[in-house]
Amino acid sequence: MNTSLSAPHLSKFFTLLLTLATVVGGTLSLSGAARAGALEEALRDTSANVIFLRHTLAPGNGDPANFDIDSCDTQRNLSTSGRDQARRLGAYFQSLDIQPDTILSSAWCRCQDTAIEMGLGPHTVFAGLNSFYDGHVDREETLALLRKRLAEIEEDSLVLMVTHQVVITAVTGIFPPSGGVVAFNSRTGVAKAVGAPIRP
Repeated sequence: MNTSLSAPHLSKFFTLLLTLATVVGGTLSLSGAARAGALEEALRDTSANVIFLRHTLAPGNGDPANFDIDSCDTQRNLSTSGRDQARRLGAYFQSLDIQPDTILSSAWCRCQDTAIEMGLGPHTVFAGLNSFYDGHVDREETLALLRKRLAEIEEDSLVLMVTHQVVITAVTGIFPPSGGVVAFNSRTGVAKAVGAPIRP
């Protein structure tokens, strides 16, 4: 059976891709459009009650030597592209009618700013999402707090947790990119990577 597409059909196919690339608040790249439905699929496949989100683009690695949790000026922060990525990611969630019941964030400014720019509602700072990458907090204490909170989440709830790569990897074994999403079921431990639905 011949499954090749004729020129008119190819034209319609690429027109459809371009249509899918449009989302509330901006236009996605075609690579973003190719992932359409991945987040919904991951939430469904895992029966997720948690969405782990790595903060959006904050160029660099770790934090400056003069790091102070109470001063954003001493931290690695979101770039202009990272803030735009967060806004478009929030619009993407809204376009899929995904509204978390609770939004928790690491105390780091780049995570809180991601949550704020997404515009999905108020967030609460939660120490169990803080970064232990540079040893600013204790890894085991942080993960113990997080695991306790995860165990308390009802199966019919949906909690968005804005955090860091090291935290997400420690819990799920998945290494997400900036703005990367992982659907997670806190009752079964099943996780599924979505990647970055919106690229910076």
